[in-house]
Amino acid sequence: MHPTSRRYQGRRLPRPDEEVVDQGLGFDLGTLFNRRSLLRALGVGTAAAGLAACGVSDATTPQTGGSDTLAEIPDETAGPYPGDGSNGADVLEQAGIVRGDIRSSFGNSSGTAEGVPMELTLSIVDLAGGGGPFAGVAVYVWQCDREGRYSLYSEGVEDQNYLRGVQLADADGRVTFNSIFPACYSGRWPHIHFEVYPDQAGIADASNAIATSQVALPEDVCRTVYQQPGYEQSVSNLSQVSLQSDNVFGDDAAASQLATVTGDVGTGYQVALRVGVDTTTTPSGGGAPPGGQPRSR
Repeated sequence: MHPTSRRYQGRRLPRPDEEVVDQGLGFDLGTLFNRRSLLRALGVGTAAAGLAACGVSDATTPQTGGSDTLAEIPDETAGPYPGDGSNGADVLEQAGIVRGDIRSSFGNSSGTAEGVPMELTLSIVDLAGGGGPFAGVAVYVWQCDREGRYSLYSEGVEDQNYLRGVQLADADGRVTFNSIFPACYSGRWPHIHFEVYPDQAGIADASNAIATSQVALPEDVCRTVYQQPGYEQSVSNLSQVSLQSDNVFGDDAAASQLATVTGDVGTGYQVALRVGVDTTTTPSGGGAPPGGQPRSR
């Protein structure tokens, strides 16, 4: 058959030398219209036709604002510096921990973490509840500072509690924190820790966490930030690690933990991640690693 006479479902292909899936938007819309007409004749609704056309087999599949299915966030250990009472200090029992701006210490501490501004937004999705927003859950976030130090633990900042805070998810399952872009310290890819609790009362005990994981930050943004004053050590540390070699993200290169980032060093960055939480599974993360080893710091 001459290429110009190739047809699909009786229709001439506009690009006869290419595959059917590469015929362009106009051809695809015509195919979708024909499929809907056929399904209507068989008594199948338009919504089902759309799902069939998009390759979605089950309308009850958890959705996250689009047609893609969100996977459950991988469980990780909280590492040696959680500050949740599972390994020494417990910042979650202190008044003032529920806050949106975590750059400064609170209570009896007064230090402030310096660095490139960063706004972190986590959108918590209730996979066990059909994929809708997980409103009302408490999300505890903590991270290192520009020098790679963790408040409450690292030398020089043991008396500080900055870069730690809790927010309650709104009706859309979102929590937002004003922070600074974290450093890359030796042996780990740049990251942010978080724990999800069923409600604010649940943060009183770290064992109540229904998810413990980490947010990975994109390499291109990290390289740009680390050119700024104060991040000098992060340049060499980043050159010695990759997402593939990292001992937390390396199993899948942070496939479901890599954040979306917009912004710039001048006005600050907006870091966002959708977090799928499934309360029907047993959490395997949390707590410090055995023997105080640096895994999942």
